Amino acid sequence: MSQLDVFRLDDRVAIIAGGGGAIGSAMGAALAGVGARVVVVDRTPDRAAESADRACALGGICKGVVADVTQEADAERIVSETLDAYGRLDIIVNAVGGGAGKVLFDAEVYPREAWDWIYELNVRSTLIATQAAAKAMIAGGRGGRVLNISSVRASLGINAGYSAYVAAKGAISSLTRQWATEWAKHGITVNAIAPTFVDTPQVAMLLDDPAFKAGVVSRIPLGRVGTTADLTGAALFFCSDAASFVTGQILGIDGGLTATQ
Repeated sequence: MSQLDVFRLDDRVAIIAGGGGAIGSAMGAALAGVGARVVVVDRTPDRAAESADRACALGGICKGVVADVTQEADAERIVSETLDAYGRLDIIVNAVGGGAGKVLFDAEVYPREAWDWIYELNVRSTLIATQAAAKAMIAGGRGGRVLNISSVRASLGINAGYSAYVAAKGAISSLTRQWATEWAKHGITVNAIAPTFVDTPQVAMLLDDPAFKAGVVSRIPLGRVGTTADLTGAALFFCSDAASFVTGQILGIDGGLTATQ
């Protein structure tokens, strides 16, 4: 038996909430590549199908599901369809989120509507999807893995109108530790990654500004923004048996940014 076998996910079943986005799609492909059966969830049919196809191309068994994980009925349906198709659920990756660059306001005038949208997109999506998945994992009696996506902004402020976003990602980090504590007795581990800027279409508007990008890169010791490939190794670790004794952790994937702040 190879030492690398602990990273295999053969026969495991994973839901990737937000699996049609750049980060979610990369996560789904990575898990499928080591043997997982992957359910890609997205609100857009084309994105769900394309990401599922990408994962299947790496040898996995995959399906795309159209749903909105901010809605309890949709989250419960995703889990039910997963159990009907594959008979079990072992992993959920919460890759719905973001939106920070679209609603930047000074803290003293941050509008309620924008605040609620950021919380809906980041916190509610994670909460609703994970509750549905955790109930299935507990009932299955085999334990499980929950991987959340936080941000360096959960612990670092920024002078750029990010009040709602930093609060939402702070909530994700806190929920990660709380769920890890509560669900340990069921053999469910809960961890999070906390990236800095990752070069995806979602933040292209910000990174296309040369002055903004230069400012970001100047604060990162490794001298560049992240890529989706920078995240998938950590995802494989946290979702596999290699991390069976790791829970409640938030791993910074930030090129050294938080080490310098």
